[in-house]
Amino acid sequence: MKKVAGSEATRKRIAELMNEGLDASELMRTGMRLMIEQALETEVDEALGRGRYERTDLPTRGYRNGARVGRMKTAEGVVDFTVPQVTGTPEPFVSKVRQNLPDRSGELERVAIEMYARGLSMRDIEAAFTDESGRCTLSKSAASQVAEKLWQDYQAFAARDLSGADILYLFVDGVAERLHIGQRREPVLAAWGIASTGEKLLLGLYAASKEDTDSARECLRDLKARGMNDPVLVASDGAPGLCRAIEEVFPRSLRQRCLAHKIRNIGNKVPDERWREVKAHALAAYQAISPMAARNAADEFRRMYEKEFPGAVACFEDDFEACIAHLHLPIAQRKTTRTTNLLERLFGEDRRRTKVIPHAFGEKPVLKLMFAALIRASQSWRRVVISEFELKQLSELRLQLKTDFAKQTSANPKPASLHHFSSKNRT
Repeated sequence: MKKVAGSEATRKRIAELMNEGLDASELMRTGMRLMIEQALETEVDEALGRGRYERTDLPTRGYRNGARVGRMKTAEGVVDFTVPQVTGTPEPFVSKVRQNLPDRSGELERVAIEMYARGLSMRDIEAAFTDESGRCTLSKSAASQVAEKLWQDYQAFAARDLSGADILYLFVDGVAERLHIGQRREPVLAAWGIASTGEKLLLGLYAASKEDTDSARECLRDLKARGMNDPVLVASDGAPGLCRAIEEVFPRSLRQRCLAHKIRNIGNKVPDERWREVKAHALAAYQAISPMAARNAADEFRRMYEKEFPGAVACFEDDFEACIAHLHLPIAQRKTTRTTNLLERLFGEDRRRTKVIPHAFGEKPVLKLMFAALIRASQSWRRVVISEFELKQLSELRLQLKTDFAKQTSANPKPASLHHFSSKNRT
């Protein structure tokens, strides 16, 4: 007597439900069962090269050996289904269909992690998974693992190898966070880069004990220790410790001062009614066609405003060569590299989350929340278009920077930053 396939028995059950009256929940569970069983049976037919009770002249690949019951949790409840068993195959048979069936508890954990990463507190998450009867469908063990999973993801991110990407431009910026209860906010540094493929990559996230050279140097050295190459240009704000660390760790790279920060600083020293005019002249220098044209425009800016706004002129001239470092790059790449604005927007995402979870004090809670916010935001970053000709230009610039550094160090054993080198070879 032939045994009935699991899917045939399920079809009969669906017919009975239709005759007995519509039980929507039971019908949905049975329909899911039928689809799963049909997929499993088809997979076995293909693996064995024949259907149930079908004979073939081809070599035998294996045999059906009864069935057992599988179980899957769904929004409609538990669904039991028949799993065909196979023996006698050259290799142990493993059902790919079964492996890819969604696990409801696993899905709940994944959704909970995403909710936590995007700004909901654990109390909000548990409330979202509580049904009308007051029962939380997210298990306590799953809830306790939500934040821990984020920390594991951060640790893997912080240890990953960076040698696979050729980083052309590196951007470093920081935000002050409450890392220790009862103490003032401390800087957390984030680093991201643009690779030669045009892809934007989040590279590192570091808790710095303070905004000094030693702390910044340690963060940048970690990037190199994980295999990151020397970029063509490194952009940052004007924090003295960070600037010195960039010059020490990446002496063969141009250092770019973030122009968004610089323009804001100049604006603080000029009356509102005159700012539009002064800003235009400052940008004429910072965004000139070439470094030489920028220096000529800087002379004009100084001549026009040094008597009326000496503070603004002093701010404008401070670290000027670093402000125009981007002018050595291909023209199309300059707008992308002259500010750290992308990180500024990401820090806004971080602030939104820490406001929702205001008691997330401590290095570990803050880092995992910041990582969750930044890594998810980075997934929406658009690539930068870099042509083959621009890559050739950047390769030549990189070689020139190495040559300039070698000449400088041979003439003066004490390392110097590239943006203080003579302008003869860089105009």
